[in-house]
Amino acid sequence: MSDLPTFRYHPDPVQTGSIVERPVNCVCCGKRRDYTYTGPVYATADLDDQLCPWCVASGAVYARFRATFTDKDALVDGFDRTRTPNRTDIIEEVSRRTPGFNGWQQERWLVHCGDACAFLGPAGRAEIASYSNVDLLESLRTDVEMSNDDFERYLARLDTDGGPTAYVFRCLHCSCLLGYSDSA
Repeated sequence: MSDLPTFRYHPDPVQTGSIVERPVNCVCCGKRRDYTYTGPVYATADLDDQLCPWCVASGAVYARFRATFTDKDALVDGFDRTRTPNRTDIIEEVSRRTPGFNGWQQERWLVHCGDACAFLGPAGRAEIASYSNVDLLESLRTDVEMSNDDFERYLARLDTDGGPTAYVFRCLHCSCLLGYSDSA
């Protein structure tokens, strides 16, 4: 078994739960693989838990089924069109060849420094505290638009299993941490 493919915008999809070590007979390549992609799939065919990471990475799933793994419109909205008017290459890589992730609501892929960020994973209060990063906290506070006191109470309720849950990203250029949160 060869190593898992690498994904620029989702560096550890096993840790985030988007890829799991579970055998699959991939419906795209027909091969029996030891890992299964378990993240969201946007397609007319039911492809949930039937794809291998290699077909995701190569773009074969998109080519064969026109399936995507992240809503490209949610990604496109993050680009400042006055500075980066055409980021089709990035949008295609994230939506067509990068494992997505499951959120409580519609997932968003964050953008910074004119590029998509790397998804680090879902986070509850303990994970957010472990980052101890001012940029991340400010990004989360801006996302929920709360006063300081309300935001502190909100942070204390963050939970990866029961929501609200934060989703953490790292800029590939300046390394700042960003995030947003949602709940069921």
